[in-house]
Amino acid sequence: MRNSTFTVPTMAKIRKMGIVGGFAAFAASTTFGLAATADQQSAQTAAEPAPATTATTATILPAAADKAVGERAGDAVSRSADRVEVQQVAYKKPASSEKSEKKDYPDNLDGWIRESLDIMQEKGIPGTYHGLHKNIIRESSGNPKAINDWDINAINGIPSKGLLQVIPPTFEAYHVEGTPNDIWNPVSNITAAANYAADKYGSIDNVNSAY
Repeated sequence: MRNSTFTVPTMAKIRKMGIVGGFAAFAASTTFGLAATADQQSAQTAAEPAPATTATTATILPAAADKAVGERAGDAVSRSADRVEVQQVAYKKPASSEKSEKKDYPDNLDGWIRESLDIMQEKGIPGTYHGLHKNIIRESSGNPKAINDWDINAINGIPSKGLLQVIPPTFEAYHVEGTPNDIWNPVSNITAAANYAADKYGSIDNVNSAY
């Protein structure tokens, strides 16, 4: 069995232990105090209202936006003032391609034939200058007032008349619209006779004798 021996601590050790214990107690109390202070500051911060910075920012942003809108409106007004005024010009219809004035034809056999040919071309009636001219010379020698008073037509009371010796019923049936309704008119007589010859013979050019 081991003997137990108890040693009484010296005063120096007692003082040292007292200092260490006091320091530890002071440190603990200080730490607790700092923690309590931090908690109180956090609670106070949470209870206080939010800084006025947010409201200020909210107030500034609309003002800036209004300013930007005003500047854009001012720019638009400035551009509008600088814009050159455009005058409306009435639409001018282009000149129509109206037919030229009526041709002037000599009042002779050549002129009558040429005028008749232009009308025949417009109406789609075939025939040439040569075909008309040769038949006119054979039938009337170029006299627009020629009349046959001896053949069967004359005996029947419908004598042949004019440059191409047309009888009145034939003239009435083949008269070409746009020419005078007059068997003695040179142009009317030629075009009516050419119209009849085209119907019966295909063209006045195909007529080489009495028709």
